[in-house]
Formats: sequence, C-alpha cells, structure tokens
Amino acid sequence: MTYLEASSKIENIINLLENMQKKTKKGFLGITLNMEVYPLEVIYGASYVFIDRVYLFLDKKEKEVEVVFRPKEEMSKKQLENLAGEFMNELLSCVLRVNLSRENKKIRQHIVERALFSSVNIEKCDCETGSKALDFGYSSEDDPLGIAIPWEEKYGKQDQKKTEKGKKLGK
Repeated sequence: MTYLEASSKIENIINLLENMQKKTKKGFLGITLNMEVYPLEVIYGASYVFIDRVYLFLDKKEKEVEVVFRPKEEMSKKQLENLAGEFMNELLSCVLRVNLSRENKKIRQHIVERALFSSVNIEKCDCETGSKALDFGYSSEDDPLGIAIPWEEKYGKQDQKKTEKGKKLGK
C-alpha cells in the first residue's frame, strides 16, 4: 500500500465520522445513522446494551435514524464522546450478529428439526393389530420412578381392594 492509498483511506474514514454527525448539547449526544448501513434491528440491539447507562431516544427520518443519548448520571463531553465510540463498536458487533444469523438460518432450522425428530420413530407398526403408532424411543425400563405409568394401572387395584374391604365390613 502506498502512502497516497493509505492517506485516501484515512480521509474516507474521517469523512465517514464527520457524516455520522455527532452533536453534543448540554449533556446530550446525538448521532445520525444511515439505515442502509445500520438496519433498524441492529440499532435496537446496540441501543439495548446501553439502557443501563443512558436514556436513548430514537427518531427515524426517511433513510436515517437519529439516536440521542441522555446520561442517567452526569457525564463530561469527553465521556459522552467515548460512549458514542462504544455505541458505534456495538453497532458493528450487532451488524455482524444479524448477518451471521441470517446466513445460518437454514442450518439452525435443520439442526433443530433433526434434534426434535431424531428420537421419534414415526412408523412403528404393531403387526398384530395393523395400527401404526409413534415410538418416542423410551420404555418402562427408562422410567425407574414409575412416573409414566397411567393412574389406573398404578392405583386401580388398590381402589378395588378398598371397595371390597368396605363391602365386607358392611359399608
């Protein structure tokens, strides 16, 4: 990279920062963001990170969003500018997360589908009755506490014994 190329890149970065339009007024800081670069969901995500330190006001104007910071505790102008720098870094982080999420959406869906359906044998045929049933891959041996046993099977016999005792006693 030549000196001229490097200096033109630096000038481009400076122009971008100037176009960001930082405005500091009486403890407020405003940043105007281009929505083509930073979609609204990214701005919301980055803003959420800062709600513990500042009050944020968002105002949409055509293809721009103005983000106004009002600190919850008193801050100097320098601290507000540092906060703006942190916000810009968080915006970049959110853009990356959103882009990765969009790119990997189908893969995530496929993984979840496989996880949900991997333990289900959909067509287990009972050859005696000819009916098909779902098999969720576990049996009564997998239930040592007897939680999956129906109430009638677990307590039905005891209820019959109690009624038989009541009949013998004349109740």
